Amino acid sequence: QVQLVESGGGLVQAGESLRLSCVATGNFVINNGGWYRQAPGNQREWLASITSGGVTNYGYSAKGRFTISRDNAKNTVYLQMNSLKLEDTAVYYCKIEPDYWGQGTQVTVSS
Repeated sequence: QVQLVESGGGLVQAGESLRLSCVATGNFVINNGGWYRQAPGNQREWLASITSGGVTNYGYSAKGRFTISRDNAKNTVYLQMNSLKLEDTAVYYCKIEPDYWGQGTQVTVSS
């Protein structure tokens, strides 16, 4: 059974950084992966994607501050988030194709 375990969220001050991790377990190899987030009252927003070959794409909110990466040996996808802003406060989810989702990790940015 495939399970995605996310970690790395927390409470930080504006301008600080966090790195989120998403590891897949259950005899499953990550192919294409991505990160999303959902703030209270908002729809889930796509942030970034990475292919099995390492090609990346970013949504508007992530461009310039967030970096998606992967470590195939660890079967893990990461999201490095820099210069965090108050509006980055949300629950962050990883998604691995075909349609597996992590449980979400809370990121809270304070002033």
